[in-house]
Amino acid sequence: MGEGGGGPGRGGVKAARRPEVRLPPLEPFRKGELEPDGDYDGLEFREEDLTGQDGGGARFMDCALTGCALDETRLRHARVLDSVLTGLRGVGTDLAESTLRDVELVDARLGGVQLHGAALERVVIRGGKIDYLNLRKARLRDVVFEGCVLVEPDFGGARLERVEFVDCAVKGADLTGVTLADVDLRGAAELDIARGVDRLSGAVISSGQLLDLAPVLAAQLGIRVED
Repeated sequence: MGEGGGGPGRGGVKAARRPEVRLPPLEPFRKGELEPDGDYDGLEFREEDLTGQDGGGARFMDCALTGCALDETRLRHARVLDSVLTGLRGVGTDLAESTLRDVELVDARLGGVQLHGAALERVVIRGGKIDYLNLRKARLRDVVFEGCVLVEPDFGGARLERVEFVDCAVKGADLTGVTLADVDLRGAAELDIARGVDRLSGAVISSGQLLDLAPVLAAQLGIRVED
Protein backbone atom coordinates (compact mmCIF):
# COMPACT_ATOMS: atom_id res chain seq x y z
CA MET A 1 0.00 0.00 0.00
CA GLY A 2 1.27 3.44 -0.87
CA GLU A 3 2.14 5.80 1.92
CA GLY A 4 4.30 8.09 -0.17
CA GLY A 5 3.45 11.73 -0.62
CA GLY A 6 1.14 13.63 1.63
CA GLY A 7 3.85 16.20 2.25
CA PRO A 8 4.02 19.78 1.04
CA GLY A 9 3.31 20.09 -2.66
CA ARG A 10 3.57 23.06 -4.97
CA GLY A 11 2.50 26.31 -3.42
CA GLY A 12 2.14 24.78 0.03
CA VAL A 13 -0.69 22.43 -1.03
CA LYS A 14 -0.31 19.01 0.54
CA ALA A 15 0.30 16.42 -2.15
CA ALA A 16 -1.91 13.37 -2.47
CA ARG A 17 -0.49 10.06 -1.37
CA ARG A 18 -0.66 7.73 -4.33
CA PRO A 19 -1.29 4.00 -4.15
CA GLU A 20 1.57 1.62 -4.82
CA VAL A 21 -0.23 -1.56 -5.72
CA ARG A 22 1.93 -4.67 -5.95
CA LEU A 23 -0.24 -7.58 -6.93
CA PRO A 24 0.71 -11.14 -5.95
CA PRO A 25 0.49 -13.99 -8.48
CA LEU A 26 -3.17 -14.14 -9.42
CA GLU A 27 -5.57 -17.01 -10.03
CA PRO A 28 -8.15 -16.67 -12.84
CA PHE A 29 -11.75 -16.04 -11.80
CA ARG A 30 -13.77 -19.14 -12.74
CA LYS A 31 -16.97 -18.84 -10.71
CA GLY A 32 -19.14 -17.52 -13.53
CA GLU A 33 -21.09 -14.81 -11.74
CA LEU A 34 -20.49 -12.46 -8.86
CA GLU A 35 -22.21 -13.20 -5.59
CA PRO A 36 -23.57 -10.74 -3.01
CA ASP A 37 -21.13 -10.48 -0.09
CA GLY A 38 -18.64 -12.58 -2.05
CA ASP A 39 -14.99 -12.69 -1.02
CA TYR A 40 -12.54 -12.37 -3.92
CA ASP A 41 -8.86 -12.52 -3.00
CA GLY A 42 -5.92 -12.64 -5.40
CA LEU A 43 -8.04 -13.15 -8.52
CA GLU A 44 -7.77 -11.97 -12.09
CA PHE A 45 -11.02 -11.02 -13.85
CA ARG A 46 -10.08 -10.81 -17.53
CA GLU A 47 -12.61 -9.81 -20.21
CA GLU A 48 -15.46 -10.93 -17.96
CA ASP A 49 -18.99 -9.85 -18.83
CA LEU A 50 -20.39 -8.86 -15.44
CA THR A 51 -23.40 -7.06 -16.93
CA GLY A 52 -26.36 -6.93 -14.55
CA GLN A 53 -24.70 -9.12 -11.93
CA ASP A 54 -25.07 -8.50 -8.19
CA GLY A 55 -21.88 -8.29 -6.16
CA GLY A 56 -23.29 -6.02 -3.48
CA GLY A 57 -21.22 -6.07 -0.31
CA ALA A 58 -18.47 -8.10 -1.98
CA ARG A 59 -14.80 -7.73 -1.07
CA PHE A 60 -12.09 -7.58 -3.75
CA MET A 61 -8.57 -7.81 -2.30
CA ASP A 62 -5.39 -7.96 -4.40
CA CYS A 63 -7.41 -8.34 -7.59
CA ALA A 64 -7.00 -7.29 -11.23
CA LEU A 65 -10.05 -6.52 -13.34
CA THR A 66 -9.07 -6.09 -16.99
CA GLY A 67 -11.39 -5.30 -19.90
CA CYS A 68 -14.53 -6.23 -17.97
CA ALA A 69 -18.07 -5.09 -18.85
CA LEU A 70 -19.92 -3.52 -15.92
CA ASP A 71 -23.22 -2.38 -17.42
CA GLU A 72 -25.76 -2.09 -14.58
CA THR A 73 -23.50 -4.19 -12.35
CA ARG A 74 -24.54 -3.87 -8.70
CA LEU A 75 -21.58 -3.39 -6.38
CA ARG A 76 -23.20 -1.28 -3.67
CA HIS A 77 -21.31 -1.43 -0.36
CA ALA A 78 -18.45 -3.33 -2.06
CA ARG A 79 -14.87 -3.03 -0.84
CA VAL A 80 -12.13 -2.81 -3.46
CA LEU A 81 -8.70 -2.93 -1.84
CA ASP A 82 -5.15 -3.05 -3.23
CA SER A 83 -6.44 -3.70 -6.75
CA VAL A 84 -5.86 -2.59 -10.35
CA LEU A 85 -8.85 -1.96 -12.62
CA THR A 86 -7.93 -1.55 -16.29
CA GLY A 87 -10.08 -0.90 -19.35
CA LEU A 88 -13.40 -1.25 -17.56
CA ARG A 89 -16.45 -0.27 -19.59
CA GLY A 90 -20.12 0.07 -18.83
CA VAL A 91 -23.09 2.29 -18.08
CA GLY A 92 -24.95 2.54 -14.78
CA THR A 93 -22.47 0.68 -12.59
CA ASP A 94 -23.64 0.95 -8.97
CA LEU A 95 -20.80 1.44 -6.51
CA ALA A 96 -22.79 3.55 -4.08
CA GLU A 97 -21.47 3.61 -0.51
CA SER A 98 -18.54 1.42 -1.52
CA THR A 99 -14.94 1.66 -0.35
CA LEU A 100 -12.00 1.98 -2.73
CA ARG A 101 -8.61 2.00 -1.04
CA ASP A 102 -5.21 1.68 -2.72
CA VAL A 103 -6.77 1.31 -6.16
CA GLU A 104 -5.62 2.20 -9.67
CA LEU A 105 -8.41 2.77 -12.22
CA VAL A 106 -6.85 2.96 -15.68
CA ASP A 107 -8.39 3.77 -19.10
CA ALA A 108 -12.00 3.32 -18.00
CA ARG A 109 -14.90 4.04 -20.35
CA LEU A 110 -17.81 4.46 -17.99
CA GLY A 111 -21.07 6.38 -17.86
CA GLY A 112 -23.45 7.15 -15.01
CA VAL A 113 -21.30 5.49 -12.37
CA GLN A 114 -22.92 5.70 -8.94
CA LEU A 115 -20.32 6.40 -6.27
CA HIS A 116 -22.48 8.55 -4.02
CA GLY A 117 -21.67 8.11 -0.36
CA ALA A 118 -18.52 6.17 -1.25
CA ALA A 119 -15.11 6.44 0.41
CA LEU A 120 -12.05 6.73 -1.85
CA GLU A 121 -8.60 6.73 -0.30
CA ARG A 122 -5.29 6.52 -2.13
CA VAL A 123 -6.92 6.13 -5.55
CA VAL A 124 -5.54 7.10 -8.96
CA ILE A 125 -7.94 7.47 -11.88
CA ARG A 126 -5.69 7.60 -14.96
CA GLY A 127 -6.75 7.97 -18.57
CA GLY A 128 -10.11 7.11 -20.04
CA LYS A 129 -13.41 8.95 -19.91
CA ILE A 130 -16.15 8.91 -17.29
CA ASP A 131 -19.49 10.59 -18.04
CA TYR A 132 -21.90 11.72 -15.31
CA LEU A 133 -19.84 10.43 -12.39
CA ASN A 134 -21.98 10.65 -9.24
CA LEU A 135 -19.81 11.37 -6.19
CA ARG A 136 -22.45 13.15 -4.15
CA LYS A 137 -21.64 13.07 -0.41
CA ALA A 138 -18.60 10.90 -1.10
CA ARG A 139 -15.34 11.21 0.82
CA LEU A 140 -12.19 11.50 -1.29
CA ARG A 141 -8.83 11.52 0.41
CA ASP A 142 -5.53 11.22 -1.46
CA VAL A 143 -7.15 10.88 -4.87
CA VAL A 144 -5.53 11.80 -8.21
CA PHE A 145 -7.41 12.33 -11.48
CA GLU A 146 -4.74 12.09 -14.16
CA GLY A 147 -5.03 12.35 -17.93
CA CYS A 148 -8.73 11.52 -17.88
CA VAL A 149 -11.91 13.22 -19.08
CA LEU A 150 -14.72 13.84 -16.60
CA VAL A 151 -17.99 14.97 -18.17
CA GLU A 152 -20.45 16.59 -15.76
CA PRO A 153 -19.08 15.00 -12.58
CA ASP A 154 -21.29 15.61 -9.53
CA PHE A 155 -19.35 16.32 -6.34
CA GLY A 156 -22.37 17.76 -4.54
CA GLY A 157 -21.96 17.64 -0.76
CA ALA A 158 -18.72 15.63 -1.05
CA ARG A 159 -15.55 16.17 0.97
CA LEU A 160 -12.27 16.27 -0.96
CA GLU A 161 -8.96 16.27 0.91
CA ARG A 162 -5.59 16.12 -0.82
CA VAL A 163 -7.09 15.65 -4.30
CA GLU A 164 -5.16 16.51 -7.47
CA PHE A 165 -6.30 17.04 -11.04
CA VAL A 166 -3.39 16.46 -13.45
CA ASP A 167 -3.62 16.88 -17.25
CA CYS A 168 -7.32 16.06 -17.18
CA ALA A 169 -10.43 17.74 -18.55
CA VAL A 170 -13.21 18.58 -16.11
CA LYS A 171 -16.38 19.59 -17.94
CA GLY A 172 -19.53 20.93 -16.28
CA ALA A 173 -18.58 19.98 -12.72
CA ASP A 174 -21.13 20.42 -9.92
CA LEU A 175 -19.45 21.53 -6.69
CA THR A 176 -22.64 22.43 -4.83
CA GLY A 177 -22.09 22.11 -1.10
CA VAL A 178 -18.65 20.57 -1.52
CA THR A 179 -15.92 20.89 1.13
CA LEU A 180 -12.35 21.17 -0.17
CA ALA A 181 -9.02 20.90 1.63
CA ASP A 182 -5.67 20.88 -0.20
CA VAL A 183 -7.33 20.36 -3.59
CA ASP A 184 -5.01 21.22 -6.48
CA LEU A 185 -6.81 22.12 -9.70
CA ARG A 186 -3.89 23.88 -11.37
CA GLY A 187 -2.90 20.87 -13.45
CA ALA A 188 -6.32 20.47 -15.06
CA ALA A 189 -6.06 20.96 -18.81
CA GLU A 190 -9.70 22.11 -18.85
CA LEU A 191 -11.72 23.33 -15.88
CA ASP A 192 -15.41 24.08 -16.34
CA ILE A 193 -17.54 24.47 -13.22
CA ALA A 194 -21.28 24.56 -13.86
CA ARG A 195 -22.40 25.00 -10.26
CA GLY A 196 -20.82 25.62 -6.88
CA VAL A 197 -18.00 27.93 -7.93
CA ASP A 198 -18.51 29.67 -4.58
CA ARG A 199 -17.25 26.47 -2.87
CA LEU A 200 -13.69 26.72 -4.20
CA SER A 201 -12.30 27.75 -0.82
CA GLY A 202 -9.69 25.16 0.06
CA ALA A 203 -8.64 24.68 -3.57
CA VAL A 204 -5.76 26.17 -5.55
CA ILE A 205 -6.26 27.28 -9.15
CA SER A 206 -3.94 28.96 -11.63
CA SER A 207 -4.18 32.59 -12.73
CA GLY A 208 -5.31 31.42 -16.18
CA GLN A 209 -8.07 29.33 -14.66
CA LEU A 210 -9.15 32.32 -12.59
CA LEU A 211 -9.59 34.33 -15.77
CA ASP A 212 -11.58 31.51 -17.36
CA LEU A 213 -13.83 31.28 -14.31
CA ALA A 214 -14.24 35.05 -13.96
CA PRO A 215 -17.65 35.19 -15.73
CA VAL A 216 -19.02 32.41 -13.53
CA LEU A 217 -17.61 34.04 -10.40
CA ALA A 218 -19.06 37.40 -11.40
CA ALA A 219 -22.48 35.86 -11.95
CA GLN A 220 -22.28 34.07 -8.61
CA LEU A 221 -21.45 37.34 -6.84
CA GLY A 222 -24.12 39.26 -8.71
CA ILE A 223 -21.57 41.46 -10.49
CA ARG A 224 -22.65 42.88 -13.83
CA VAL A 225 -19.76 43.22 -16.26
CA GLU A 226 -20.12 45.69 -19.11
CA ASP A 227 -17.66 47.05 -21.65
